Amino acid sequence: MKIISIVLGVLLLIFIGVQLFAIKSQRNIETYPYKVTKTYDSFEIRDYEPTLFTSVKLSTKNYKESSSKGFSILAGYIFGDNDRNEKIAMTSPVAMTLEDPITMLFMVPKKFEKEKLPQPNQPQIVFKKEPAKTVAAISFNGWADDDKIEHYKKKLKFALEKEEIPYTNRFYFLGYNAPYEVFNRKNEVIVELSKD
Repeated sequence: MKIISIVLGVLLLIFIGVQLFAIKSQRNIETYPYKVTKTYDSFEIRDYEPTLFTSVKLSTKNYKESSSKGFSILAGYIFGDNDRNEKIAMTSPVAMTLEDPITMLFMVPKKFEKEKLPQPNQPQIVFKKEPAKTVAAISFNGWADDDKIEHYKKKLKFALEKEEIPYTNRFYFLGYNAPYEVFNRKNEVIVELSKD
């Protein structure tokens, strides 16, 4: 019994250490820059700057498969699977289009220009410049899955229609946490607003 208690105690300390490391690391990660222009009860309106992303189009349709496969491909690139074996800092959030097929996107750190980035060894990775855009964003906590993402997508659509704010069909899921983070998980569904 004593050995079990010691093992459980050690595992608990390791778990706490990993979570504290995750919280500290999150503070130093470069994020997709935006400015909040208006806040409503359940969502906010944001202006995003033009930003460069690495992206990969996926043949899978559900969140679990797409997030795992897409993350593996793009993480490989930034961890050195490129023509210079160069590591590139992780950024936040990880974005996924909510359309068929799904595309996963990692923001490129601002210090890089497209022409100076190492070339990916995986041919399905492409660089994509997202233009400046105005979006509506709704947030939710915990672990994301297909049902939660669809729920908040519908909730955002309903809220926008109630406020008579026209929107496009370009919806995205944004995930802000590493898979091993348990506390303070943050997710968002955003949609580009119509320019009219």
